[in-house]
Amino acid sequence: EIPPKSPDGSEKSPQSKELLPSNTASTLCISSRSESVWTSASRSKWDIYHKPVIVVSVGAAVFLFGMVITSLSCIQTKNKDVYKMCGPAFLSMGLMLLVCGLVWIPIIRKKQKQRQKSRFLQSLKSFFFN
Repeated sequence: EIPPKSPDGSEKSPQSKELLPSNTASTLCISSRSESVWTSASRSKWDIYHKPVIVVSVGAAVFLFGMVITSLSCIQTKNKDVYKMCGPAFLSMGLMLLVCGLVWIPIIRKKQKQRQKSRFLQSLKSFFFN
């Protein structure tokens, strides 16, 4: 079987065909967006804020667990080195999750305000131009 030749006359191997870029990745990224511009159904507060609330809750729980583990290193004499290593690690992970969730909430609020302004401007545009 003879492999097909390219327009410039050079032959390409089957391996080089696999390396050609495709548009499927960009198409998937565009189609995988969670919200469409065309959907205008209002969502409840829980639907909007459930992810940051869960992150804040998990972060607070991990932070409290880190506090307990760290305090155990002061009380317990057995496995003191383990408590001294694990306690600060849980403290830092919990604090990181807690701060990320708390910063996420104002970002969502700002996006909601921008989305409302955008809908208002679209309705004005459709009113005047239609």
